[in-house]
Amino acid sequence: MATFPVTDATFDDEVRNSDLPVVIDFWAEWCGPCKQIGPALEELSEQFEGRVKIAKVNVDENPQVTAAMGIRGIPALFLVKDGQIVANKVGAAPKAALQSWIEGSI
Repeated sequence: MATFPVTDATFDDEVRNSDLPVVIDFWAEWCGPCKQIGPALEELSEQFEGRVKIAKVNVDENPQVTAAMGIRGIPALFLVKDGQIVANKVGAAPKAALQSWIEGSI
C-alpha cells in the first residue's frame, strides 16, 4: 500500500476512525523539505503495510484540517492511534530517523 491523500472531507473517516495507526504528512507542492521526505514515506508505507497507514494532507488544498491540527510549519508529521495524536514531528529527516520515530510511536 502506498501513501494516500486525505482531505478536509475524508479526514475523520480515514484518520480518526482508522483501525490502524496513521502517520499524517502535512505538505505542499512548493515545500522543498516535503519533497525530500516524500520518497522515504512511500518506502515506509510499503515497509509498515498492515501495521501503519501513511496519509498525505496538502496544506494548500485542505485549510480546515491544517488549521484544526495547528500546523505552522511543514513538513509536519503526526501519528494518530485510536483517534488520538500520540506523536508529532516537524521538519525533514532521513528515512532511518522517520522509521525509528514511527516504530517508537506505534
